[in-house]
Amino acid sequence: MAWDNVLWIALLTGLIGLAVLNALWPRARHGKRLLERWGVPDPGDAEVTLAVRYLKRRRIWYPWLFLVIPPALGDATAGTIVTTLILGGLIAELLAQRPSRGPRREAALARRTLLDLVPAWALALSGLATAGSLLSLGVAGRWSLLSVSAGAAIVSWAIALLALRRPADGEPRADLALRRRSARVAIGLGIATCAAISGPTQSLGSFLAVVAGMAAFLAVVAPIRRQPASA
Repeated sequence: MAWDNVLWIALLTGLIGLAVLNALWPRARHGKRLLERWGVPDPGDAEVTLAVRYLKRRRIWYPWLFLVIPPALGDATAGTIVTTLILGGLIAELLAQRPSRGPRREAALARRTLLDLVPAWALALSGLATAGSLLSLGVAGRWSLLSVSAGAAIVSWAIALLALRRPADGEPRADLALRRRSARVAIGLGIATCAAISGPTQSLGSFLAVVAGMAAFLAVVAPIRRQPASA
């Protein structure tokens, strides 16, 4: 391919990425709505600012990942969307491990565990979905898909653990709500990925497994309308 064509394609995809990024760029109303959906009623200005920063850390990567992933996967459908969301979440959580530049808030005296972010039943569903997917793909000898399933499970748990250990930032209730959102969405995406690629949907059993996986995904990522009293 001639270099002038490459440059034109790069310019076009760059402009598309900027347009998508502008459409997705979070504002204060988005941050407020996010907190309210995850159990933080009447969030203050500082809490809304925290939520907006949280969204920016994720959405800034989505357009560029969406442009890079389809050629790499040979897939421009659901696989691209799920991969984009998982990788975007992983990058955001890695960046969030840096200490905040603003005033530091002391961590809670009680040590937080992963069960404070994701309920035990959701973690159990993740384990079952992963084990079932790996077993099904291994028996069928579909090794490339098996590696994708294993990778999705590993990355989803890595995001949840990174959300658990990232430095405390902002008001406790908003900080905890955003950690819970990160962890639950990641675990849910891992479940959905394992269920979706576990086998051909031509068979009734595989179709039912996919439907069950999607139902589990929706249950895991459902917003927490009210924070538990311990929060």
